[in-house]
Amino acid sequence: MAFCGKCGAQMADGTAFCPKCGAAQSATQTAAPGAPPAAGTQSGLSENAAAVLSYLVGWITGLIFFLIDKRPYVRYHAAQSIVVFGGLHIILIVLGMAFGMGFFFHGFGGLGGFGFGFLVYELVNLLALILWIFCMVKAGQGSRFRIPIAADLAESLAGKSI
Repeated sequence: MAFCGKCGAQMADGTAFCPKCGAAQSATQTAAPGAPPAAGTQSGLSENAAAVLSYLVGWITGLIFFLIDKRPYVRYHAAQSIVVFGGLHIILIVLGMAFGMGFFFHGFGGLGGFGFGFLVYELVNLLALILWIFCMVKAGQGSRFRIPIAADLAESLAGKSI
């Protein structure tokens, strides 16, 4: 049994090109039955497990799996994790700066402090928690769930091979 050196897909022995990504293969891409693919092609986990783990610590694990795993399904979920949770992280930093200063200086027209600013900050945190759980469940089920706007950015980041 052979594995693609680029995307990690299984191929028939002696195949010159990967049927999944089209990459040219050399004769050294074969492995013994039950042995993991060559180092650097994938993380050694199943696609679903790697996709779930790419959401585990938000954009940080998304970045790790984006760099180490070349399988299209995993790259898509890792890129979506980077875009969604990286974006939410930036939004939370901006909200914290805007409304955190508002606690001391009465914010934007008196909207800062523990009133409106705290409510908005916690609603974004709640949205992030719900998205985090939902994305991990969908990735574990093998579904390529598309989060509006973020999925298009994730596809362009992961490449057209997904």
